Amino acid sequence: MTVNRASARYEGFGKDGKGAITTKSGVLSAQPYGFGTRFEGQPGTNPEELIAAAHAACFTMALSFGLARAGYAGDTLETSAAVTLEQQDGGFTITRSALTLTGKVPGISADEFAAIAGEAEKNCPVSKLLNCEITLEHSLEA
Repeated sequence: MTVNRASARYEGFGKDGKGAITTKSGVLSAQPYGFGTRFEGQPGTNPEELIAAAHAACFTMALSFGLARAGYAGDTLETSAAVTLEQQDGGFTITRSALTLTGKVPGISADEFAAIAGEAEKNCPVSKLLNCEITLEHSLEA
C-alpha cells in the first residue's frame, strides 16, 4: 500500500480568494490556483487539470504493464486526457474524462492493442476513482 499526500491552502473566499497547491514530492510547490486559473485562463493550475494529468499518467502506466504482460517490448505510448467540468443542479460536476491514446507497439494488431487498452482504461486506479463517463480513442502508429 502506498499513501501520497498533497495540500491546498486558500486565502480569502469565493472569486476573490487565492490558493496554492503543494505536493509531498515537491513537483508542485505553492502552485497557484483559484477562480481565475479554473475559469478564466489565468496562469496556475486547477483541480480538473490535475485530475486529467493523473488519469493520463495512470492509464498509460497501466497500459504499459498490460502490454508487457502480453509479451510486447516497449516503444511509445502517449495519452492525453480532457476532463470536463459542467454546471449542474446549482453546482459543478466532473462529467467526463476523455482519453486519447497514440501507441507505437511493434508486432501488435490493432484489435489486440484496443483490447489491452480497454482493460487498462477500466482497471487503472484513477479510472476506478472517477464517477463520470470515461471515453477512450486510440490509434496505433506503424
